[in-house]
Amino acid sequence: MSDQERAAKIEAARKSLDFVKAGMIVGLGSGTTAAEMVRLLGERVRGGLAVRGVASSTSTEALAREEGIPLVAVGEVDTLDVTIDGADEVDPKGRMIKGRGGALLREKILAACSRRLVIIVDPRKQVATLGAAPVPVEVTPFGVAFVSRAVTALGGKPVLRAGAGGGPYVTDGGNQILDCAFGPIPDPDALGAKLDGTVGVVEHGLFLGFSPTIVVGGAR
Repeated sequence: MSDQERAAKIEAARKSLDFVKAGMIVGLGSGTTAAEMVRLLGERVRGGLAVRGVASSTSTEALAREEGIPLVAVGEVDTLDVTIDGADEVDPKGRMIKGRGGALLREKILAACSRRLVIIVDPRKQVATLGAAPVPVEVTPFGVAFVSRAVTALGGKPVLRAGAGGGPYVTDGGNQILDCAFGPIPDPDALGAKLDGTVGVVEHGLFLGFSPTIVVGGAR
């Protein structure tokens, strides 16, 4: 990551905190841009801002605890006031590809629980048409081969994500991820519906229908 790219991420993260007010319950996303937001939120909490966070991944939870952000479990609250997260791609209609950080299932749950979803990106993540980035598909391990064939039939090229130890990447939920290259996706809603209907798919990285607030750092 270049210094310019990191500066854009930090700028977007800082702007996103304009949506955080005292007393709120805040969903904390995952990934590099969300991590910058968590660090900046931690500074404000240490400065006296009273909020509680709900983490979307074990890595985000660990970082939030380091930053001194009080945490609650998602099952302990009915709704979140705001969730702030990043995205791999976002189109002009607010449709997104997410999940490069491996937390797409929990991220989507937090998005669905939130009154407002704020997505922080640098300009490179804004695209006219989704699909330059692969679509992560979280799969139960028993169904990897079956889902791979189904994705191929849909025109995708699935690749099983590798973990740090050389074996498959394992999500916080104990699943695996197929990174599926589809190329340009002219109808994300149709593809999302087909993935939703595929047996063995736990969740996919097409985030549709959320009407997010997009916060961009830096200039294109």
